[in-house]
Amino acid sequence: MTTRAMAGEINEGSVPPYYREVYEAISCRTDERVQVEVFQRLLDSTDLQKPVLNQIAGQVDSSDGFLSKLSLYKALALIALAQQGKQPSPKLFENCIQELPKPQLREVKDLWKLRMQPAQDDPLMVAQTLENLLARDTVQVELIPEKKGLFLKHVEYQITSQRFKISVYRRYSDFDVFHELLLQRFAYRTVPALPPKRMLKGVLTSVSEREFIEGRRRALGRFINLVARHPFFSEDELVRTFLTFNSSDVQSKLRDAYKKMGDEFMTNRTATQAKEYLPTEIQLQFSTSRELIKNIHNSFLKLRDRAERMAERSKENATDLLMFGRELSTLGSDASPIPSLASSRSTWGTLHQSLKGLSVEFALLSEKAAQQGRREEDDVVEKLNLFLDLLQSYRDLCERHEKGVLHEHQKALQKYSVMKRQMMSATVQPKEQVSVEQLESRIVQQESAIQAMELRNYFSLFCLHQETQLIFTYFPITSSILGAFVNSQVQGHREMGEVWSDLQPKLGCLFGNNGIKPSF
Repeated sequence: MTTRAMAGEINEGSVPPYYREVYEAISCRTDERVQVEVFQRLLDSTDLQKPVLNQIAGQVDSSDGFLSKLSLYKALALIALAQQGKQPSPKLFENCIQELPKPQLREVKDLWKLRMQPAQDDPLMVAQTLENLLARDTVQVELIPEKKGLFLKHVEYQITSQRFKISVYRRYSDFDVFHELLLQRFAYRTVPALPPKRMLKGVLTSVSEREFIEGRRRALGRFINLVARHPFFSEDELVRTFLTFNSSDVQSKLRDAYKKMGDEFMTNRTATQAKEYLPTEIQLQFSTSRELIKNIHNSFLKLRDRAERMAERSKENATDLLMFGRELSTLGSDASPIPSLASSRSTWGTLHQSLKGLSVEFALLSEKAAQQGRREEDDVVEKLNLFLDLLQSYRDLCERHEKGVLHEHQKALQKYSVMKRQMMSATVQPKEQVSVEQLESRIVQQESAIQAMELRNYFSLFCLHQETQLIFTYFPITSSILGAFVNSQVQGHREMGEVWSDLQPKLGCLFGNNGIKPSF
């Protein structure tokens, strides 16, 4: 046995691969040590009794709040010996140091969770339910009568926050500035998109303009409610200002608020430690979630399109029923005399008077069909659009991550590589001392820039992980959408059925005295 082994020290070259895997899973990413709190969670995850755990902890050097790599290896060996029913003593450890036993722990791929804080204190985890999110706020967005300026008329909206119990007035341009600043402040979060400012030229008519303005009002309502219910947006000064500042210069107020705070990376207290909280397979999780949400988004797009068509058909049905009734009324109001050849045997004189009264029932049927269309639009289509807006904002976020901080990081690394090659060339071939020093200075600056980008890249992944959790928190809204769909159909068919049932005996009286047996 070597002198090091006799002294109870581990030769890292003889350490089993499993020990290294455990160390990689639970060690700090920044200083390559293991926090005492994390080590304690590792001990607690074993099946050993508390006195034995205390005995193992007492034999491991952790005086500065951390365990070194070799101290962790010693602890793993002691755990394995204790699990074999042996007394984990220093003497026993020295006897097995040449062949370290394997402890029985949870799967290595799950050990990274020990690095995290307890669930309630874990910055990465977003402990929310759909009920919690919806209860944060409900914001009403209503059109107010058009105001005409010197040259152009513009639309204003009354924004009423249930949480802040206040109504303010906003124009589309206010939403636009708010959205722009929100994206700058929360570049790594799911910021919903705004609806377009205006319709395409050449398609604007009086009817389509009304529909466009109403559609934009609905979209703005979905946008502000998703923002007001977001756990990281709802407490931010930008959101509070937009929902409560009651003055015409709200855009200046919003810009001032952003200048004071900057982007989230600068104010989030865990931003620079984000890497510590990320699971080792974060990239795989990100890819899997992205693909799943893409598929769900595509399916819900098709569901929304079908629901829109159904709502439109209900409205068209309402129009057809109303016109059907009007034609009956027109027919019944015809005062033209009946030819003498037909007047003796014809019942048209009394029949066409009865037809006129049926228009009332068809008008009522039309009203019920229109109500059905509005229910389908408000309760089903609108909820589908809300969910789709959220899913699309997640897809936009994934794209920003790849084209933004990740792309910039890769570009910085490429630039750094070029500089290093230039530096190597400069050391081989004699050059002016000044140019070499300048190149060294640029390399140092680039290294600093790369480090900053790496921190932002990890923070972006950190935020993506949280936003993914929020997307899945919203998934139960599917039940609400299906419930609203079924209820709208049940209510609509019941109400229409009642009117048709009331109409049936009237038709029986109408045709019963004319020698015609009604088909019903």
